[in-house]
Amino acid sequence: MARKTDPKQEVQLDLAEARGREVMETTLRAADARYDRATGRVTIDLTNGCVYAFPAQLVQDLNGATDDQLAAVEVDGLGFNLHWPTLDADLYVPALVSGVFGTRAWMMKELARHAGQATSPAKAAAARTNGAKGGRPRKVVHA
Repeated sequence: MARKTDPKQEVQLDLAEARGREVMETTLRAADARYDRATGRVTIDLTNGCVYAFPAQLVQDLNGATDDQLAAVEVDGLGFNLHWPTLDADLYVPALVSGVFGTRAWMMKELARHAGQATSPAKAAAARTNGAKGGRPRKVVHA
């Protein structure tokens, strides 16, 4: 026996299906993914024909993983996610392609760490000037 549906529900279902088709056609998704041990990069073949690669160690959930763990990458969720079973890690492909490699707090810490390691002629000159003045003041330890 066929079940009768409410005309309003039919309209809502049609709209939802149309939104789903639009998302599937316009959102970047993975067709394939692999880890390259030589470069340390994860490469994603996208459904639009483009290829995107990123260093695995730049990603919060992949940082510190072994080559074998990284090589176990799987495409999941109709291509919206990359999954590493041995790491219990799932990454959202559109976010990766947008350069989101972790939480906001983690990314800020990583950016600061990389900035602190940077060298430049201006930074070297400032260090020399500071050194000529006696260097950085000693920290006072209060007991």
